[in-house]
Amino acid sequence: MHLPKYAQNLVTTNMENPSTSANCPVTLKFEDIGYTIKIEGGGGKEQVTEKTVLNGITGAVHPGEVLAILGPSGCGKTTLLTALGGRLGGDLTGSITYNGKPFSNNMNRRTGFVTQDDHFHAHLTVTETLTCTALLRLPNILTEEQKVMHAEAVIKQLGLTKCKNNIMGGPGLRGVSGGERKRVSIGQEMLINPSLLFLDEPTSGLDSTSAQQVVSALCNFAEGERTVLMSIHQPSSRIFYMFHKVLLLSDGNTVYFGKGDATMDYFASIGYSPSVAMNPAEFLLDLANGVHIDDQKSGMPMKQELISLYKTNNDNRLEFETQQDINNKKDGDGNGFSRWNTTWVQQYKVLVKRDLKERRHETFNPLKIIQVLVGSLFIGLISLIYYFSVFWSMMPIFSSITTFPQERLMLTKERSSSMYRLSAYFVARTTSELPMELALPTMFAIITYWMGGLKPTASNFFKTLFSLLYSVLVSQGMGLAIGAAIMHLQSAITLAAILVQMFSLVGGYYNQNVPVFLSWFKYISHNYYTFRLLLASQYESDEMYLCGPNNLRCKVGDFHMIQEMGLGNVGTPIGALAVMIVGYRIIAYVALMRLGRTRKLKSQ
Repeated sequence: MHLPKYAQNLVTTNMENPSTSANCPVTLKFEDIGYTIKIEGGGGKEQVTEKTVLNGITGAVHPGEVLAILGPSGCGKTTLLTALGGRLGGDLTGSITYNGKPFSNNMNRRTGFVTQDDHFHAHLTVTETLTCTALLRLPNILTEEQKVMHAEAVIKQLGLTKCKNNIMGGPGLRGVSGGERKRVSIGQEMLINPSLLFLDEPTSGLDSTSAQQVVSALCNFAEGERTVLMSIHQPSSRIFYMFHKVLLLSDGNTVYFGKGDATMDYFASIGYSPSVAMNPAEFLLDLANGVHIDDQKSGMPMKQELISLYKTNNDNRLEFETQQDINNKKDGDGNGFSRWNTTWVQQYKVLVKRDLKERRHETFNPLKIIQVLVGSLFIGLISLIYYFSVFWSMMPIFSSITTFPQERLMLTKERSSSMYRLSAYFVARTTSELPMELALPTMFAIITYWMGGLKPTASNFFKTLFSLLYSVLVSQGMGLAIGAAIMHLQSAITLAAILVQMFSLVGGYYNQNVPVFLSWFKYISHNYYTFRLLLASQYESDEMYLCGPNNLRCKVGDFHMIQEMGLGNVGTPIGALAVMIVGYRIIAYVALMRLGRTRKLKSQ
């Protein structure tokens, strides 16, 4: 796969400074990699056992090579790939080096990682998706126009021209095909011209032709002195013979590591060969599962024999080449190397633009507009001010509560690639929602206010609108905080429903005689403060109202609910809601920090 001319010039220029070179060749070596996880047992007793996922995996991949990690489901393919990509924490042992050095910010900038599951913004087109990636991940030595050109070149090279204006799609929304989605996912990583490219099941869900096209493109990409590693479950014969090296795993142990075209010869030399012509990958999977038609042994004894034979077969064991010293001269140590290709402001601008394109479809979908219109008509006919706060307490919460749980996987993937700072993402995500989140309640207020017969003055209307929009900002922040803190959608919605009910009950309308031990709860209820602002937007204590026969008039301030709530000093509810607006968002941000990347490897 060839780069556009200006990108080739960029690579040539950067070779003078290896620390910023986009495709400085990388030799990846891993020795005796081990990884264990803790499993909690059942039976009413807390029993914690350790399971070995990887057990002494050793190998190496050099520039220009494609390594395929094969094995049955659950054998540790994805875990190993994640560890080699610098994205696995926990009890990882062994040594992983990149040109003889540990993982660093420098190496992360030169590494691409394609996850098994493709995560995209559903309403963005192929061009928009790749352009946003280019603007965020390509260095600022390229102009914005050059970054866009780079994205267009990748679209052409990956054969995505016909679908470049199609949306990516998602659940319930038709978009590009599975093969096209996979190529877009790969294209996002190829944009940065990585020296080291990891792919987790890149052919999963593709037909044989599409799978071959993807692997062929990856092999072409490796020819430019790139190092490519992929996990793959059951490739076709044609795909299998494209691999330069093969690593076969069984229950976290190495059964074979070596050249792809020597695989069958190795197993024949130790007494395992198929009796009929068959796909080599199928034969290897049978062996890794402990199944061999022509052998009396099967299951665990056979697996242990294959593992033992590999360990004692020195001819097949890896011999580390002597290129390390040469490669080390090309590779800087990465100390002090910046994590980010772009500035905070650039990241914010790109993310806001992306979020606005995506969110407009969610906010202004017909069902939500109908919901607001119907709600405004009913509340306008009933004319109850408190329902202003109730209606716009629930909608923003349940709308924003899904934001971070739905984007968790995408956020983790993009942050792992150092696309942007968490702060830039968070500020862009929250501010991009404001115009759309405030548009519908404004429409609601325009309809409901005049239908309800409230004071027909501009001053009173804008006071009411301010109170309503202020409440929306609090409710939105509350939804973001709950969603970010729990990250499990069903649990988050359940908690939000409970809090909404409790806040509504103590908000001052349904019950003015709250028990003493619960009276404090109203002071953390945004419904309480919103209701106070809405009352103040319409009434004053000295105003008179009809309160009995014979045109009897009473002061508004003497009404028992008004006395309980209070009309004076609107600064208190404004200040309390301001604290909630900021506080909920701080909680959400701190909760998102848990999703930070884990790249530290335990080296020996």
